[in-house]
Amino acid sequence: MNLIIAAKIIWAIGVVGWYVIRIPFERKVKREKVVDARHKVRELILLSCSTCGLGIIPLLWATSELFDFADYPYSAVQLVLGALTFAFSLWLFRRTHEDLGKNWSVTLEIKDSHKLITGGVYRYVRHPMYSAFFLWAVAQLILIPNWIAGPAGVIGFGILYLFRVGREEAMMLDTFGDEYRAYMTRTARIVPGVL
Repeated sequence: MNLIIAAKIIWAIGVVGWYVIRIPFERKVKREKVVDARHKVRELILLSCSTCGLGIIPLLWATSELFDFADYPYSAVQLVLGALTFAFSLWLFRRTHEDLGKNWSVTLEIKDSHKLITGGVYRYVRHPMYSAFFLWAVAQLILIPNWIAGPAGVIGFGILYLFRVGREEAMMLDTFGDEYRAYMTRTARIVPGVL
């Protein structure tokens, strides 16, 4: 099988896997009462940037010739490394949802029965969901041999992260106060022990 076709298949399987993981959690949280929702228009814009970089641009690459001019040589090593990185991102994504349970939401929201989660993968980083998305973006960068579609995920999700994480932490501080401050001192944001 052609390496490019294999890359497209792996990318598609990863994206479908991402949504298959998320669907049951979306159903669970719909019943939860939201007591604090912030920056709805801003959130929509940021989520659109991320979706464009992690979904729309690579989909156009996979299904059309629009970005063919930006393709570059590709190797089996890139294919395997990209696939493994994507698989790890999916594992972390699922684990993050499991640990969050009903506290999860797509946008910045606090639920009526919201609890500060500090166990599971949250023992190591405050935002493992962002870690999982960055891993997806890195997997895409490695997996897609195209100077536009490959880095689009890092750029799209990077925009969401840069303009959201500070506001999310402010919301958590407003909600959990000193408990969240203490949690911040003992855990990194997205890379254990580093960042």
